[in-house]
Amino acid sequence: MQLDPVTLEIIGNKLGALTEEMCLTLQRTSRSLYVKETADFCCALAGPDGRFTAYPRGIGVSGFVGLDVRTAVEHAGPLQPGDVIVTNDPYTSGGLATHLTDLQLIEPYFHAGEIVGYGWAFIHCSDIGGRVPSSLAPSNHEIYQEGLRIPPVKLLRAGEPSRDIAALLAANSRTPDANDGDLRAMLAALRTGRERLARVIAQHGAADLAAAHTDLVDHTAQKAGAALARLRDGTYRFTDYLDDDAVSPVPVRISVTVTVDAGTLHLDFTGTDPQVDAAFNIASHGRAHAWITTRVLALICTLDPAIPLNGGLIRPVTVTAPEGSVVNALPPAAVGIRHATASRVNDALGGALALAAPEVMPAASSGLVVPVVVAENAPGGGQNVQVLEPMVGGTGARDGADGVDGRDSGISNLANNPVETVETEIGARIVRYALRPDSGGPGRWRGGCGLELVFRVLHDDCRLLARGLERMRFRPWGSAGGGPGAPAELVVNEGRSDAQRHTKIDMLTLRQGDTVTLRTSGAGGHGDPWTRDPGAVLDDVRRGLVTWEAAARAYGVAVTADPHGRPALDEAGTRELRSQAPAPVDGAGPERAAWDAVHDTEAADRLVAALFRLPQSRRYARRAAIHTAVLRELPAGFPAVAPSPPQLTAARATLATLTTELEDEVGRAA
Repeated sequence: MQLDPVTLEIIGNKLGALTEEMCLTLQRTSRSLYVKETADFCCALAGPDGRFTAYPRGIGVSGFVGLDVRTAVEHAGPLQPGDVIVTNDPYTSGGLATHLTDLQLIEPYFHAGEIVGYGWAFIHCSDIGGRVPSSLAPSNHEIYQEGLRIPPVKLLRAGEPSRDIAALLAANSRTPDANDGDLRAMLAALRTGRERLARVIAQHGAADLAAAHTDLVDHTAQKAGAALARLRDGTYRFTDYLDDDAVSPVPVRISVTVTVDAGTLHLDFTGTDPQVDAAFNIASHGRAHAWITTRVLALICTLDPAIPLNGGLIRPVTVTAPEGSVVNALPPAAVGIRHATASRVNDALGGALALAAPEVMPAASSGLVVPVVVAENAPGGGQNVQVLEPMVGGTGARDGADGVDGRDSGISNLANNPVETVETEIGARIVRYALRPDSGGPGRWRGGCGLELVFRVLHDDCRLLARGLERMRFRPWGSAGGGPGAPAELVVNEGRSDAQRHTKIDMLTLRQGDTVTLRTSGAGGHGDPWTRDPGAVLDDVRRGLVTWEAAARAYGVAVTADPHGRPALDEAGTRELRSQAPAPVDGAGPERAAWDAVHDTEAADRLVAALFRLPQSRRYARRAAIHTAVLRELPAGFPAVAPSPPQLTAARATLATLTTELEDEVGRAA
């Protein structure tokens, strides 16, 4: 360490405050609902090596602290004062951008002719072109369908805007005015960072700032290693699934093996499925990227809440992510819905880490983030594309605490949009926006409840997009005997003769008067539900989180009405219920049990390993063909409908035969 601890603490706090002031500037000057209300943006300060050395603690998206700007800076070429780089391309930016709607700006900060740091800002823009409004759709199978790709280029040169770049951006978006406003807001944030950094240099000198860039990251890395050293050394494995890839009905497997060794973590994603011909891929470049390490960062910050936020958080973590897998996709794979896969990576990591730290790690969260997008024709021409609400579920329960209801910061800490603002900016009427009863997984500690959103469309020719719909087939798992959360649901015109129930959607056209109901999944519970404090169950009933029927069925707690008609505890009835053996609790839900009965760990590992011996271009189709053949042996509705013993035997035999044929084929080719 080059600086004394007091000086380092002072400079570190000033740099952290600098990033938060950048964020406030951006949020207050943005024009987009998804930025100014939802807060899908962030700002940071990077050192000359490109790593973030200061990151905001209380505002903006929290999960990107492990990114760096180095690749984008190198791609843009020599820089001079006043230059600002823009990019949104996950491949040419080295993973700084993670899908095309995330616009990134980078400004080099100079002092005495030398770069002393980089300001960074990003926002999720309303639309960057592509085949659907808001640009992102699950069925996109290559990145070219997702909008305008912007490699790292100069938006400003020596302080002068590049009109060609601006014209190109405007011509390739359905919302050019909103995008222009957000770009101006980011430029204002970068200017704030530049001015505040100049003050730090004036007070402390460029040499101390340079030392702080290194010392802050080293200090955080040391503390992160110390936090991880509290875990039990060993190797732990967990697998989880995306429901499907929206193109085929085949679930997508996420496998992670975590090795804990004296304060270091190695994450091995071997066994994860190949990249898909859909938008669920993550362009991690095989690094310890933000979208595959977010759960680890959350664990470190839980173990050491005072740890400074910067790139040092990620230093004790190494990664093996097979090239061409869904967590390390190769171009031109589509990546627009990468957050759905990141959520499932989080759950898989949570399951593995729970084996190393069961007293800390919770059950699965709701496992979805669904930006509900409404696109409508704007008066006078053009389109109004807005995120009506970023829908999440709850957090998983853990030993000693219930999950949080209706909030989940597993991969981001987005805020909900105020109903009044939504109805002002979008042609929709919010009918209901509330917590979803009986959705949290039962347990000694209850999983967090999901949300229910019901809205009515006020105009014809309205388009609905709900990217990230997940946990509709495989439920969020419970832990230590806790039950799973309720699966998600999407229904148009519920209760009417023309009602339609949907799974993943690309885009739905709605008419005036149509209603949309989205119920997000609840999170997993922790511990035996029969041991939950009856008073806590009664409190849940009184708050509308658990129904009277579920209190009896899931918790063995009888609820009656007091003289005023309010819920009250029936102590005798509760003793009677709890004297009986509770129904068996399947922590992952019956659907996952049915799937695993066919695709056990050994069989799934064999198939994935054989697929990776094929050329990358052939893996997806072969995988889909094998699984489709297996599914033909199973009942309609599988895995929600359990197979009979003969069906199970036939399906397992088909999977084994086709896997052996593939192994023989790739063996001969070798």
